[in-house]
Amino acid sequence: MENKKLNTGILILFISLMISCVPKNEFENTPKGNFDALWTIMDERYCFFDYKKAEYGLDWDRVRKKYSSRLTSDVNNIGLFEILTDMLSELRDGHVNLYYSADVGRYWSWKEDYPANFDMKLVENYLGTDYKIAGGIYYKILSDNIGYLYVGDFSNTIGESSLDAIISMLSVCNGLIIDVRDNGGGSVENARALASRFTNQDVFTGYIMHKTGPSHSEFSTPEKRYIETNKYHLRWQKPVVVLANRGSYSATNSFVSDMKCLPLVTVMGDYTGGGSGMPMSSALPNGWSVRFSASPMLDADGNHIEFGVAPDIAVSLDETAALKGIDSIIESARSYINALLQ
Repeated sequence: MENKKLNTGILILFISLMISCVPKNEFENTPKGNFDALWTIMDERYCFFDYKKAEYGLDWDRVRKKYSSRLTSDVNNIGLFEILTDMLSELRDGHVNLYYSADVGRYWSWKEDYPANFDMKLVENYLGTDYKIAGGIYYKILSDNIGYLYVGDFSNTIGESSLDAIISMLSVCNGLIIDVRDNGGGSVENARALASRFTNQDVFTGYIMHKTGPSHSEFSTPEKRYIETNKYHLRWQKPVVVLANRGSYSATNSFVSDMKCLPLVTVMGDYTGGGSGMPMSSALPNGWSVRFSASPMLDADGNHIEFGVAPDIAVSLDETAALKGIDSIIESARSYINALLQ
């Protein structure tokens, strides 16, 4: 796999050099100058224009006209921030943020416009008070001898020794549930470290591309992505169900997409929230910074996963059962694994 890693490093270096060569001080530090700077940064570097034009008719030139009409020469920072944030919201991308000292512009409809299909209080009913914690993962053996992992985020490094300990502790179980609902992401590498414990051979899981020029369609050749088996550590060999919902975003979106390619893995619950663009940042003349998606990740069939990954088995949270402290999605996963064993 050394060539894959080397190629990735070369592409990232090339993109970094390309972006560093963008002329500075091209725009004035005025409301119009900052507006034009932000629109241009996104126009030249954002990676989903063609895809989102096809999906919902996004027209970036029309967006410019729409929001520039709200500009006035005496608009203050609060007003300018609102205009720029509203403009960025047209991209429907949770990885696009505008930062200044008083606020962070964000788009959260990828999660807020859908059923939650998750309640941490219900998860706590299953974990009880005697659960174990390793590498930031909460885990326990349920009453029917199924292992349950709740992975709340991928921000912290999950050590190899922690993963060995978890697999060893749960090795007596008949199956495993990995719950990544409401996991908003973190490090893709941390997510891949966990995924590597569920295959005995390297598995092709998709592609990544990098922006190579200012045109909306200028990208590098799609580079194959793999989950590399961790042959020097313990690996799981029994059925796995991954639980996802709309709150499963960014690195977790990638994790779910990757896990769908692995043997013995079934994804259950709702669509993930999406967020498949690797983010980069730039600055406006007034010092505000903008984060945006620059490198799209595709699934193994070459399809975008920016708007989420479909579950293999769709299951919604039953509100009546929830009132009794029962998580119907966890229960569906348990029933599914137990049925496989019969």
